[in-house]
Amino acid sequence: MKTYSISEVAKELNLTAYTLRYYDKEGLMPFIERTARGTRLFKESDIDALKIIECLKATGMPIKEFIDWCSEGDSTLQQRFDMFMERKAIVESQLEELNKTMELIKHKCWYYKTALDSGTEDIHKNNKIEIPFN
Repeated sequence: MKTYSISEVAKELNLTAYTLRYYDKEGLMPFIERTARGTRLFKESDIDALKIIECLKATGMPIKEFIDWCSEGDSTLQQRFDMFMERKAIVESQLEELNKTMELIKHKCWYYKTALDSGTEDIHKNNKIEIPFN
């Protein structure tokens, strides 16, 4: 079975070795094996687990709680499912807001592009949103 060094894993995940050491220190990687000298040995499955940790981190999920539940086994399946369902709903709401923002940005890009092409905003007299400056 192929193993990877901490620097190889850091490069693969676009993280620093310091971050991986921190995760280990915080108990987020109880699955990592070590040599007799204490060198961390990462397997492909460890890299996959770290990708999940990065996903949890990016969405604001409680990583340590999730890792602890995973360590406890099947008795925590419902908690883990509920955690992901809750986070899914939050991310879907965030995506909806981001899509609304993107639509406004796309409109303003079109607005300014057509104004630039014609040399004036006058072509948008009925479509112009004024921002008052005091």
